[in-house]
Amino acid sequence: MSATLSLRVVAECKQSKARVCELRLPHGLVDCPVFMPVGTQGTMKGLTALQLDALGCRLCLGNTYHLGMRPGPELIKKANGLHSFMNWPRNLLTDSGGFQMVSLVEFSKVTEEGVHFCSPYDGKQILLTPEKSIEIQNALGSDIIMQLDDVISSTLGGPRVEDAMLRSVRWLDRCIAAHSKPNQQNLFAIIQGGLDPILRNKCLEEMTKRDVPGFAIGGLSGGEAKDHFWRMVALSTKHLPKNKPRYLMGVGYATDLVVCVALGCDMFDCVYPTRTARFGSALVPWGSLQLKNKQYAKDFRPIDENCTCPTCQRYSRAFLNALYPIDSAAKHHITIHNIAYQMNLMHSIRESITEQKFPQFVQNFMKTMYGNSSSYPQWAMEALASVEINLE
Repeated sequence: MSATLSLRVVAECKQSKARVCELRLPHGLVDCPVFMPVGTQGTMKGLTALQLDALGCRLCLGNTYHLGMRPGPELIKKANGLHSFMNWPRNLLTDSGGFQMVSLVEFSKVTEEGVHFCSPYDGKQILLTPEKSIEIQNALGSDIIMQLDDVISSTLGGPRVEDAMLRSVRWLDRCIAAHSKPNQQNLFAIIQGGLDPILRNKCLEEMTKRDVPGFAIGGLSGGEAKDHFWRMVALSTKHLPKNKPRYLMGVGYATDLVVCVALGCDMFDCVYPTRTARFGSALVPWGSLQLKNKQYAKDFRPIDENCTCPTCQRYSRAFLNALYPIDSAAKHHITIHNIAYQMNLMHSIRESITEQKFPQFVQNFMKTMYGNSSSYPQWAMEALASVEINLE
């Protein structure tokens, strides 16, 4: 275990694999399970660092690919790292840039050397190698850094899946060798293998031989069937070390968070709550409110009457409905609420596990979100049943 990271299991659900942990990082304590908001380019779209801190966020994300392009690691290094540059006193995780192999697939080509990109900013050719990814992240100074992995769409099959998995293992070794600040920054491995349990197992076996501070479950939440998704998550947590954090990448829907906590995951990230806010969608325990819709034009209630966030304390649905078409401040207010929703959800999950009431929490959550059990997603019921939480 890295000297800059320690994980203490505080409580475990007696039925499921859900657990509460204290994750100690260079910039303070993080209570897990945790949802990490995504600040792609050193800022949370629509929020200041001060507001994010006030909402209870203790760990958020930056994007190595985009920060490496603009403003560049040299400038951030001169600013004494990303924490100082963005004025963020809490912990930071930076991804490796590998996800852009999927999201910017038309601009990239993968070889054993690395990922060849055509910059979407200025058209320049860029080679992102495992060594370069680590070099940029070392310059950024984030508390958790991610290996460069060979990322492919979760819906792909065939030999490319195995190629990507084996390359990710080889690239992990190159990342470990290139990491110049192992006593200051924590390098996480990323488990690949697509939807093939044999390949996932092989990857888990290889990567857990490396004594890295933490492990991420990658290559999911990319449009695959939920039945495949949860089975790959369960398979991964079964074989990951219990004394290290387990980070499920790209997951942010409330139901997914609850189910995957039950399956044993500790950390989550997703652009969903902030991105959906910019489209006028506010997250609530029973789903979401499309505040752009006319039905809210004369609705003077807050988004959620039980929410204590600054938006719900000050503004009505009617105000946000009127403001949305004419002023970006509406998106700002909804973003604050959506981040608060995610923070409150994770707090409630942790509290229920600590009090040995997690199965009851799950039952209440599902009933509030979906109404009667006939509306519950079949995949979620099966996933929860696999860890002895039965909803019927």
